[in-house]
Parts: sequence; C-alpha cells; structure tokens
Amino acid sequence: MAYNRLSLVQGVHLPQRIADHRIDRAGVSASATAVVHQLRSAGFDAYLVGGCVRDLLLNREPKDFDVASNATPEDVRAVFPRVRLVGRRFRIAHVRMGRDIIEVSTFRRALDDGTALEVADQPNGDASRRRVQFSDEGIILHDNAFGAIDEDAFRRDFTINALYYDPIEDAVLDYCNGMADIASRTLRVIGDPQRRFREDPVRILRALRFAAKLELTLHPATEAAIAPNGALLAAVPPARLFDEFIKMFLHGHAARTFELLYRHGLAAAIFPACSQDGGVSRLALESTDQRIAEGKPVTAGFLLAAFLWPDYSRRLAASGRARAEERDQAASEALLEQRKTIAVPRRHSYFVRDVWHLQPRLEKRTAKNVAMLLGHRRFRAAYDFLMLRVANGEADEELGRWWTEAQTVELEQLLGELPAKRRRRRRRGRRNDGHDVGEIASDAPARERSAGAALAGLVARDGDAGAADSGRSAVAT
Repeated sequence: MAYNRLSLVQGVHLPQRIADHRIDRAGVSASATAVVHQLRSAGFDAYLVGGCVRDLLLNREPKDFDVASNATPEDVRAVFPRVRLVGRRFRIAHVRMGRDIIEVSTFRRALDDGTALEVADQPNGDASRRRVQFSDEGIILHDNAFGAIDEDAFRRDFTINALYYDPIEDAVLDYCNGMADIASRTLRVIGDPQRRFREDPVRILRALRFAAKLELTLHPATEAAIAPNGALLAAVPPARLFDEFIKMFLHGHAARTFELLYRHGLAAAIFPACSQDGGVSRLALESTDQRIAEGKPVTAGFLLAAFLWPDYSRRLAASGRARAEERDQAASEALLEQRKTIAVPRRHSYFVRDVWHLQPRLEKRTAKNVAMLLGHRRFRAAYDFLMLRVANGEADEELGRWWTEAQTVELEQLLGELPAKRRRRRRRGRRNDGHDVGEIASDAPARERSAGAALAGLVARDGDAGAADSGRSAVAT
C-alpha cells in the first residue's frame, strides 16, 4: 500500500482517509464506539485515537480505548451522566460506560513559536484563545488550549500515535504519514525531535518503551535526540516518573526496555544507584517478564528492591554492623535517595524493607526461625529475591536449594528435622577461691513436634530433672 504526502489547503492539513486498513471491527470496544456515537449525536466530532488505533493496526489487543473530540471537557460532562474531569496539565474527561472508562480528550491547539506565555490560568476563560504555558527550559506546564483535529494530530508525540479511527464509517484518518511508519515498523517523533523532547522529556522514556514493547526501530533523527536531552528528566516530577516506571517495567517488556535505557545512557537518570552491569536488577526484570507471560502477579516493590539492592548493601557494609538498627538506617537512606528521582509510595517502601530484612533471616535454619519465615506474608517474595541473589553469585547455592525443597515438605516433618535454637556457649570467670569453673556446654536437648500442636506453632520439650519420662512444652511465638 502506498502512502502519499499530506496536502495543505487554506492553512488546513487534509488527512489521508484510508478505508483499506487492517483493523478488525470485532476488536473495537463497543463502549468506545457508543461514546463516539453519542458525541456525534450531540453535534460534535469524535474519533478513536492514539494507542488503541496503533495496536489494532499492529494486530495487538488494545489495553484501553481513547476518544478525541472537539467537545471540551465541560461539553462532555453535559452529554454524559457519569463523567469525571481529571488532569491539571491537560484536562480530560473520564466517561463511565457500564464497567468501562473511556478517556475523552479535546483536540489541542497548535503550538506557536514556544515563547508565548499568555494563559491558561483563567479556568473560565475561552479555551480557544488560550496559549500553552512553557517553563524556562521549554517544558510545557499547562496545555489546556483547544483547537482543530489537524492541529491536534501534529501535537501528538509519534506518527503511529496520531492516527484517528472512525468506528462508524470504518475509516482511518492519517495526518502525519503514520500508516507508512506502521508498515515499516518505525518510531518517529512528529516535528523536530529536539524541541518535542524539550516540551515533554517523558517522551524520551515513551520512545524507548514503545520501541521495546512494539519491536519498533527508532528513526535516526529520533534516536539522535535522546541522549542530548536525557538530563531534562531531572525536571519531571517524581510522581509522574513513577507512573512511567510502572508502564516501562510491568507490562512484559521490562528487560528490553532496561537494555535500551542503558544503551542511551538514561538508566542512571532514573536509578542513580543501580549497578552498571544490571546484576540482581537485570535478573529481576527477566523474572518479571516471565511471570507476566505466565499470567502470574507482579509488583513494583519487587523491582524497586532489586534496583536499590546494591545501594542498600553498600550503605549497610559501610556501617560496619548488620544489626536491625543499621539495616533500618541503610534502607531508609537508600529509599530516600531514590525518592529524589522517582516517587516510591509507602506500600512499596514497606514491601522493599521486608524483602531486604528477611534476607539474613533466611540463612538461619532453626525450627523457630523457619516456622516464622514460612508464615510471613513476604516469604515468597523474599525467597524469590534470594534465588536472584543465588543466580547472581551473591548467596550460597545450597541455601537456595534447601529453601526450594523446604516448600515441598510437610511442615511437621520439616520442623522436626531442624535443630532448636542453640544457646551460646559462655565461659565463666574463675571463682574467688581460684578454681576454674570451665566451659559449660549447654546445647539444648532434642525437641520434638507433636501432631496436635503443629497448627498452633512449634512445641519444644525440655528434659525435667525430677521426672525423666515427663516433659515441659512451650508454644514458640
């Protein structure tokens, strides 16, 4: 299929209207189509746009469906009964249709020369007369300036994301030759890549994420602009970078995305303390991709624990001690340093601490400790992390094998084969009369576990000096 250059008539870009495409209408969300239909019935233009159109053309199942329209957020709220307006940088409407939420954005106005700062801080003003606000570095701060569909197309980041699909007429509108890039599997920034990356540095991360996820080739001009603008990521709010972290690493293409980050010198911009060779973090990314492919659950906390493990380990070693206080301090410092770049929600911080603090406890294979660990809510995550350390040469292979086998044995049998916690041997000083008391060996007597007490905990039996056949039991806590 051949794609012609776009035409410009009286200052308006005319799109290619393509009826011969590869979109299967059966894969189009009925809820999204209903939103388009209702907006048009109310007198507005509306199309499916962005990633859903791109994915349909690449024979992939879209994660969600977005709609673009000339209706303002307030117009959308007037058309639909269940609408929530969100966003400050760019205001959009979330329309609830049954169990689905369809995001509706308003066509954005074309940028001027990038120097105008007339705005947008008047929420009740005419949006069509507002201009976009920029920071001194050229980053867009506010973007609630609305325009026409052809302006909106050239405001989008990549050509493959600037395709509009009309689900009523079953046609694709292409303003930026995106269909040609779909055919050649090329990722190309719309306009000057240097300027577009300065407007929104997160586009750099999006470029690498799409290249990894969709197996696309970066256009030479797009790729050349990545490294020179990487430092601008420091100006992105940490909360927004955390959202991008989730998109990059929890959707099945984490290892490839991380590889591209390193290749373009951006890994340190996001994870300053991450080791250059990847180490545990590289293995964690591969494990995460495998779990997603197998339909297993994943969590950002596990990856954060892997990325920050080298820094935590260095801080703990520098303290010279490995007591609970030193471990807490090292964990707090490592997490605090990372929060300067990426916001780490509290629930993930707790997860990271638990995984780290359980690592030394996995080395203590006493009955009481093993019973505690197997009942810990973070045991499985701590075990998986231990196995990554084994694979990276940081932990003993025998320890990893033991914990793997321990999960296949009945608890009663496992605990019965383990030693009780041993008392330390102490050497007493000499008595006043000069006689040497000597070393008192106080190995604990053998302990058995009764079947009846297995559900309650560990039962220990110590020999009673007054009755050789009777015993004393205590539930381990």
